[in-house]
Amino acid sequence: MPYVIITVLVVDGTVARRTLAWWPDLAPRVPRPGRGIPWLERPWPGHGRIASTVARVTTHVIVLDGGSSSGESGIARCPQAGLPDPWLAVGVDMLIQAMPPAMQASDAGIGFTTDGGVSIGPQFRGLENAWMEGVAAMARAGARVIVDDAFLGGAVSQQRWQQALAGLDVLWIAVRCDSAVVAGRELARADRVRGMAVSQAEMVHHGVAYDLEVGTTHTEALACARTIAAHVG
Repeated sequence: MPYVIITVLVVDGTVARRTLAWWPDLAPRVPRPGRGIPWLERPWPGHGRIASTVARVTTHVIVLDGGSSSGESGIARCPQAGLPDPWLAVGVDMLIQAMPPAMQASDAGIGFTTDGGVSIGPQFRGLENAWMEGVAAMARAGARVIVDDAFLGGAVSQQRWQQALAGLDVLWIAVRCDSAVVAGRELARADRVRGMAVSQAEMVHHGVAYDLEVGTTHTEALACARTIAAHVG
């Protein structure tokens, strides 16, 4: 779970503020919130004094990025039961299902090739942008949100989410799974085009920066969710 050390330097009545991200496992001697040590002060020779406090960082949004059949949808549901506060789970599959059926078979919407490829048209992109802004608005209104997505554009997809979620504290999670495993899962699902899972297994992670990575090749969704929950502020 992340914490922030806020350091304030007072020099002749002028206050300069610096904030540093900190992880408790890397700084075991840092007092945690609620431990009865809200402020620490020490002299700063010739300039004044430094006052430091420790505050918890609140995670507003968890973004799970994984290819088809990687297990991110199952993981998205698990933290809802394990985290103390209520979280909303939303996913790109919900967006697709909410669109008119005609948009799932048109050049302007979203299309699927016989080998598992996905093509995105301008109408789909416009609705997707509005959906992303809507997710961000829910988080800004106080809801804590888990997003289940597949970054088909790699780093570009993440940048679009970063723009929508600007100002919010986001936990970026990679959900990885071996190609052979996702291919087997895909065969057992009637709602997936064969070849989609393998084509997305690595593509969705290209150039993406994460805070944490979990793997579902040998690990159940609940165990992955517990790992994620331990990093939520």
